[in-house]
Amino acid sequence: MHSSSRRLLATVALSTVVAVVGTACSSGAGSTDAKDADSGTYTIWDPYPQFAKGSAWTKLLDKCGTQAGVKIQRTGFDTSDLANKTLLAAQQGNSPDVLIVDNPVVSTLAEAGVLTTTDDNKLDTSKVDPNLLAAGQSGGKTYGTPIGANTLALYYNKEVLKEAGVDIASVKDWKSLTAALAKVEKAGKKGITFSAIGTEEGSFQFLPWFWGSGAQLTELDSDKAVSALSLWQDWLKKGYAPNSVINNTQTTSWQEFAGGDYAFAENGTWQLANAEKAGFEYGVLPIPGSDGGNAAAPTGGEFVTLPVQDDTGRYTTSQKLATCLTSTQNLYDTDTTLSYVAPTTEVQNKQVAANADLKAWVDAVKAARGRTSDDLGTKYPKISEQLWKAVQSALSGSKSPKDALTSAQAAVK
Repeated sequence: MHSSSRRLLATVALSTVVAVVGTACSSGAGSTDAKDADSGTYTIWDPYPQFAKGSAWTKLLDKCGTQAGVKIQRTGFDTSDLANKTLLAAQQGNSPDVLIVDNPVVSTLAEAGVLTTTDDNKLDTSKVDPNLLAAGQSGGKTYGTPIGANTLALYYNKEVLKEAGVDIASVKDWKSLTAALAKVEKAGKKGITFSAIGTEEGSFQFLPWFWGSGAQLTELDSDKAVSALSLWQDWLKKGYAPNSVINNTQTTSWQEFAGGDYAFAENGTWQLANAEKAGFEYGVLPIPGSDGGNAAAPTGGEFVTLPVQDDTGRYTTSQKLATCLTSTQNLYDTDTTLSYVAPTTEVQNKQVAANADLKAWVDAVKAARGRTSDDLGTKYPKISEQLWKAVQSALSGSKSPKDALTSAQAAVK
């Protein structure tokens, strides 16, 4: 999943889910019966179909069930199916006891009345980094706890930068990054690759630059937003980024970088295993803000939530299961398996102690922001669609960044 992690965003209108799907996951199926006749059986639905019975993940679920004195019936769904299946199950009074779901979907399910709040279910979120917890908050209430997070940063090819005479320590803001790209291009190598495709993936990749400018998703046509889109457009015009970015997914963008000619690639934690196989020395740099510091990149990753049940007596055991799954040791093991950064400082420190290369990713996650944060909730998919359309218009040359974003803002309103 994490070599191509799928991000789903859904908007609910009555019983209809309109999904805006970005980054790609393997498909999987399983039993969709949410309740077993045996009341000692608790159901868990997750978006990890790649983990079959006998995997470390399913063993952890069974272990948490044993500790709570119940049997676990687990189903792994493709991410794009999970929100739809969950809404249907809720309508039928057949929700799973524990639902692990992609973070942008939490506000959608919460607004549809599917999830209990942490006030109701007593899940302890006190150790979770506030910026990560925000992705599961809507209307001032919290609807779960993150199991881990991934985000975006810049991978760089050390050899390409060395040949171009670029010291990575000099790259601190947009001006110095662009200067580095100019040196690389002059040295006969390629600058930077990313995904600007007309889907959620394109918005996901543009957001660190959008937020890094100081822009807000409620004002797509601000001068700061225009500066971010102008940056990308200028890179294409000067040949620092290839025209292929317009159609690149995060996977095809990674394949370009893995060829060994590019200095930089914007991509996520899920590419770490591929980076190790790339055959050249690489480093990772948090995406810089326009004037320095780390830009906020969007958070990926899932939340452990407890859906509403007709039998409220089930919540006590469900809470035990969720607490077990997000305990310090289990978070460490799970996030190592998923190539995620943990949602608590305690476990992040443990991850960095075990692998110093994760420090840049922890820094990136510390600065990250949920796409539905700032109480955007179910408004986000509509905003995102207009944002990726604006990016496409500007990079293809059909509109100026200002005109593209002005049209986007008007469409959102």
